[in-house]
Amino acid sequence: MENTYSGLRTWNDMDIDTLVKIFQNLNIFELTAGVGHVCRTWRLAACDPLLWKTLDMSLLKSNFIKIPLEPYVYVDGRSDQAFTRVLKIALNLSLGNISTLIFHYNMYISDEQLMYTAERCPLLKRLVMPAWNRIKNTGICRAIQMWKDLESLTMPSISNPPYLIKEISKSCSKFSELKIMGPCDVLFASTLTEFLPNLKVLSLRCSILCMDALIIILDGLKELEVLNISHCVLEVPPPPQLRPRFLPEVPPPPKRVRREHDKTILERASRLKKFLTCMSDSCIMCQRTRNDEGLIRWYKYEEDLWKIDEVSSLAI
Repeated sequence: MENTYSGLRTWNDMDIDTLVKIFQNLNIFELTAGVGHVCRTWRLAACDPLLWKTLDMSLLKSNFIKIPLEPYVYVDGRSDQAFTRVLKIALNLSLGNISTLIFHYNMYISDEQLMYTAERCPLLKRLVMPAWNRIKNTGICRAIQMWKDLESLTMPSISNPPYLIKEISKSCSKFSELKIMGPCDVLFASTLTEFLPNLKVLSLRCSILCMDALIIILDGLKELEVLNISHCVLEVPPPPQLRPRFLPEVPPPPKRVRREHDKTILERASRLKKFLTCMSDSCIMCQRTRNDEGLIRWYKYEEDLWKIDEVSSLAI
């Protein structure tokens, strides 16, 4: 008896290139929901390098509460497990082809999750880091050592920058772009000039910036081409006060906030290809930075606002 169904095509007969184009429209949840388990052809398509140049994990963020002790956050176990599951599936499908990795700024990843990621992203060129309350100094440095091709980093501000910036200087010879989502003080600026003198692009937007730190950056980063300090609160330290010894201690005068750049700053910045700055009272982002005292609370505003940057190569 003739087989009536011999002419029917199966899932396995679908064209791989067509599948890849379809899969390019899926988000991270849809890509990791099981399309790679349908059949061999779908698995091949789900592992195509075109799908994994960028791994955007910014759709996932931790459910957490703040606590008074280190790491100062408690992460809900279920959200942690859900993130780990999606991360592992995505990294397994990527076959090491990821060049850009983006985390949500409110994702509190652990040392174990970071190391698992670093081991499976040897070709990483751009990294958007989340909060690192749960990541130890040794953990981030071990990860950086594996990313020899790293060129661009977006990171939260940290209180002890030398250990990280020094590791980037040692391990990442192609590093050229840095965005800091948080305050930049004299220590941070001095660290950059000491360990990353060849930095090309720096964004400090929407943060508090000390005038002395800005001068150190402009004078010390000789290769800098683009500097973005848009919507920053620019603090000017008060002049020193002479006080007779016999008078009691008095609190120092408050720091002043500069509303425009003086001639010396503009002269120093004139060598740059781009000096991006906005200090307008009518600018909504400037108002928000001032209201938040230079440490902008992104959770209060539009969900994807933290992804914006006036420097196109640093925007998400």
